Amino acid sequence: MTALEQNVVPQEGPAAAFLASVSEPHAIRVLLIEDGAIDRGLLAQELSQQGFAVRGLSSLSGAPNAAPDVDVIVLHCGRADGSSIDLLFKLRQQAVGVPIVLLTDKALPAHECLALDKGAVDVICKSRGSEVLARRLKGVVKIFRRTNQSWAGGCAAEAGQVAQAQSMICGKLLLRPDVSRACWKDADLGLTLGEYNILLLLASNVGRFVTYRAIYDRLHYEGFIAGSGTDGYRGNVRTAIKRIRNKFRSFDPTFDEIENYTGFGYCWKKPD
Repeated sequence: MTALEQNVVPQEGPAAAFLASVSEPHAIRVLLIEDGAIDRGLLAQELSQQGFAVRGLSSLSGAPNAAPDVDVIVLHCGRADGSSIDLLFKLRQQAVGVPIVLLTDKALPAHECLALDKGAVDVICKSRGSEVLARRLKGVVKIFRRTNQSWAGGCAAEAGQVAQAQSMICGKLLLRPDVSRACWKDADLGLTLGEYNILLLLASNVGRFVTYRAIYDRLHYEGFIAGSGTDGYRGNVRTAIKRIRNKFRSFDPTFDEIENYTGFGYCWKKPD
């Protein structure tokens, strides 16, 4: 093992060993999945120097066990373990509820859009450097922590009925924040994490319209910019809402609970 690789918490051993290694009690815990040992060691060292607690893996094999004990997953893998997009889809299924940031070698718009559609909350080109990555990771974790801390109170007040500490009911909609799952008439909708967060935002504000910008911030994080022009994000929001509606309608063709106010945003109707 090289000196650089020693900056990464060992892959083996229980999660408690990883947590015990975190010297800063509020350090952001990063699971770094990178199949290149040298790159993994370098990036782990750079993030550690900026206050992150980093655990490194060379493949997805240990991700399901490690995911519950981290705040964010950074994924970059080469051909040896399949394409990053394929891995992202597999990882999204295994690590439900943990935000995933995809590192890419080339910032191609089509590649970024596909990654976001498959469940990444952000896509960052490796050439941007560790300082940019660190700032983006802090932004991602901040918004996800805020979401997890505030969902119960808002949902109880606005959606009306919380069946138990780990679930929320809004009419025929059941949300499970503990595993980021949504069910409609007892059928799992198979939402991506981004789609789930949009739905949670709408259901937490039942009967009130949520702006395009607020929805887009929830899909990524506050201040994230993408799309063409200053209002390009609106098209991304419309596309996301369309995907969500289609998933509902695959189980219920009469679904019409999400209303649109042209030029402003969307609203989840109040249950009858």
